Amino acid sequence: MPEISLNILDVAENSVRAEADHITIDVSADSAADRLTVLIIDDGFGMDKEQVAHVIDPFFTTRTTRKVGLGVPFFKLAAELSGGSFEIDSVKGEGTTVRAVFGLTNVDRMPLGDISGTIKTLIMMHEDIRFTFRFGYDGNAFELDTAELREILGDDISFQEPEVSAYISEYLEENIAEVLDGKTI
Repeated sequence: MPEISLNILDVAENSVRAEADHITIDVSADSAADRLTVLIIDDGFGMDKEQVAHVIDPFFTTRTTRKVGLGVPFFKLAAELSGGSFEIDSVKGEGTTVRAVFGLTNVDRMPLGDISGTIKTLIMMHEDIRFTFRFGYDGNAFELDTAELREILGDDISFQEPEVSAYISEYLEENIAEVLDGKTI
């Protein structure tokens, strides 16, 4: 996948398939440490050690629609090629944490891509799941939690309503731009 945001989408969809009720996506850049860190944490059904080992194997997938699973192995490779690291921690019955660290200024680091569009897509497609999205750069950060949106809107109003969808897009784009303050990732 040519963008980090698409890898985030792929891993988050794995969390959805793992029946997570709450998925946290944290993207933070630290220019002094020359690091871009992506954390994806879910409370899905988790994996044992053998399953975790299989997840990074491109020739293993639990899907019946294809015989290989390249999303996580490519995400791992992308992080490592940029001078970073990749790890998966999971506990059966409790959930999974995926941590990908990229060299922020490494020439081999793929671009972040349309992170606001990715997060909006996840929220729109999975209204029944609580998403917490945090975005930070050099200590400046913001957070969007769909539980707070749900409290304001109530259970009867869909995130897919045009006004709500537009608000979520605008909120994400404006806050990401404010955190970046003219910088790019």
